[in-house]
Amino acid sequence: MASRGRILIVDDEANARAALSEILREEGYSTETAADGFKALGKLEEFQPDVVLTDLKMPGLDGIGLMEKAQATQSDATFVVMTAFGSISNAVEAVKKGAYNYLTKPLDFSVLAVVVERAVERSRLVQENGRLRERLRERNAFGHVIGSHPSMVKLLRMIEQVAPSRASVLIQGETGTGKELVAEMIHRASPRAKAPLVRLNCAALSESLLESELFGHEKGSFTGAVTRREGRFELAAGGTVFLDEVSEIPLPTQVKLLRFLQERTFERVGGNETLKVDVRILAATNRDLRQRIAEGLFREDLYYRLNVVTLEIPPLRERVSDVPELALFFLRRYAQENGKRIDAFSDDALRALAAYGWPGNVRELENAVERAVVLCDGPRIEARHLPTSIHAEAPSSAVPPVPGTTIYDLERFAILRTLEACKGSTSKAATILGISPRKIQYKLHEYASSTPVHDGGSAPRHDGGSAPRHDGGSAPKPPAEGGGHRNAEETPQSQRSRAP
Repeated sequence: MASRGRILIVDDEANARAALSEILREEGYSTETAADGFKALGKLEEFQPDVVLTDLKMPGLDGIGLMEKAQATQSDATFVVMTAFGSISNAVEAVKKGAYNYLTKPLDFSVLAVVVERAVERSRLVQENGRLRERLRERNAFGHVIGSHPSMVKLLRMIEQVAPSRASVLIQGETGTGKELVAEMIHRASPRAKAPLVRLNCAALSESLLESELFGHEKGSFTGAVTRREGRFELAAGGTVFLDEVSEIPLPTQVKLLRFLQERTFERVGGNETLKVDVRILAATNRDLRQRIAEGLFREDLYYRLNVVTLEIPPLRERVSDVPELALFFLRRYAQENGKRIDAFSDDALRALAAYGWPGNVRELENAVERAVVLCDGPRIEARHLPTSIHAEAPSSAVPPVPGTTIYDLERFAILRTLEACKGSTSKAATILGISPRKIQYKLHEYASSTPVHDGGSAPRHDGGSAPRHDGGSAPKPPAEGGGHRNAEETPQSQRSRAP
């Protein structure tokens, strides 16, 4: 039976390692164990785990140190850290430094199962993303497409599939998402890579100029046509033509473009000679072409000629997890260009970047980081260096607007603010909110996978102090009875009886 994934368990307590290994093997995972961070480093290359499940507090090399050394070796492993409940602030620090999530001891088996399953899924997406990037890099097609969100992995996979074909491709996405960059990647990964990639913004020209730019013109065909000129299709012979903002092509020109797509022939403006060229068409738009068709502004038959394959580029707000990686990429680029030694963002700046909606997408993020680099006078970017429109939307004590806020965000706001008011006491917060402490604990795990689990308050804790470590040969101890809440995201495996 195939393994569900490879898990490396790192803990200085032998009984804890053995118990976790047994539980995860029963769930179908392959496991290896290490007694400390240094031993784990040796197994990273040998075992190549999908997930490293590591204790934070260990003699010698602790969990954060292990993660940092693994990152330095460019390991693809996803890290999940374990800590006593009284030390959650350390776990939050680990999340800020790149850990996917954290678990508190004593471990809840249902939470363990869900977190490990998602961590393995994330690790495999990252690995597939890396393989796709490498294949595109080998074809000299890799551009600055940054991120490991599933939507970006899907996009890279589609680019790899469509690039070798002759099919026309319609690239759809909001302004600033990188449509031209995707077109460039397709061209570079295609058999036409050594031929020209010719670009044309269809919204920037009048109808007469656009037709002349596409098809060329003969001398004297209109006022100012003092010589014969080749159009973009002729200039791109054997290569690719990228038509940006294709939705803005006037209807008369659409007719001529449709004929070219059907027959690959055309005449220059003012000419009678029929010319034939071999080019591939890549088109891009930030408009809904079906809506344009319904409004009578775009030909349906042209739409189907252009839309042989569609690539959807997700807006940045739908892949917020990629914002830190993108921001760091732009930080390094512009710090080098401006001769500045800036190597990081402050926590407040990262929170502001993650909280902002990015209506201008990656282009807006790039501009914001470039501005911050120019204004920064220290070793790291602070929130004050970002545009006011961005850091003004950072999480604050203000109540989220209603209407205008999702139920998820309202619930998150209520839990985090109540925990802050209760100085991190989950039992007091649960009493005030009318829910179980266990639900609060589970929600904190969920929030930690994307952003810090609390906004400025004290680290959540049990009223009884730090959670005890489990001992003996038993599995991690489940939480005390009485919570009565079963999270809807528990897997079928986690709904069976809990570990003894």
